[in-house]
Amino acid sequence: MGETQSDQDDRTAKPPGGAEKSPGGRDKPPGGTGRHPGRRALLIGGAAAAVGTGVLARDELARLWWRLPGVEKPRTPGAVDFREATWVAASSANYRRADRPDDYAIDMVVVHVTQGGYESAVKAFQDPAHQAAAHYIVRKGGAVTQMIRELDVAFHAGNRSYNERSVGIEHEGFVERASSFTDAMYTSSARLTAEICRRYGIPVDRKHVIGHVEVPGTDHTDPGRYWDWDRYMTLVRRAHRTQV
Repeated sequence: MGETQSDQDDRTAKPPGGAEKSPGGRDKPPGGTGRHPGRRALLIGGAAAAVGTGVLARDELARLWWRLPGVEKPRTPGAVDFREATWVAASSANYRRADRPDDYAIDMVVVHVTQGGYESAVKAFQDPAHQAAAHYIVRKGGAVTQMIRELDVAFHAGNRSYNERSVGIEHEGFVERASSFTDAMYTSSARLTAEICRRYGIPVDRKHVIGHVEVPGTDHTDPGRYWDWDRYMTLVRRAHRTQV
């Protein structure tokens, strides 16, 4: 389950770049062999270029206005990133608003186990004092709940760098109970991980799909010895190949 940590927003905005101006020219003196445009032609051409640049700048601004300083990417309330998920919002104290992957590249999925039931996990992630939450929870029956948007930094890994570069997926159950990890859970979670990997170009391998226990600096053991990594990665690869 996500580890308590404090985190500060140091997001940097990326405003669109400006256009470059071209230098002016002069007519050649009498007797010259070449012929350059006169001042009037340059003025007319410059005005046309300015209009073209203005149109391009307007179109660029219309497309990227949300990347200006202090402006956030448009969001639809209740929207989910995984089409099979149901939205249940976590407390805003348990994640940091961001604009991933524009401000932080996403190159990892972290597998967690809740160490409790689904309802207790949701309650914890909605508690501002908990200071931790994952993006998703997968239930034993395979249902998926999304609590934090993938573009935001969830406090789930107990390591700031890993939080910024990963998506966290909790799985309902206990690390010491093999019965926690059902066929439906494996299948549903594998589809979710495959879609995340496809969306961000993440390699489907154990260097990029890891357990919480593999995050540096944490004392967690999830997903534990009963989590079948070979089976899970086989399902992820299969789903990754078949997804459109």
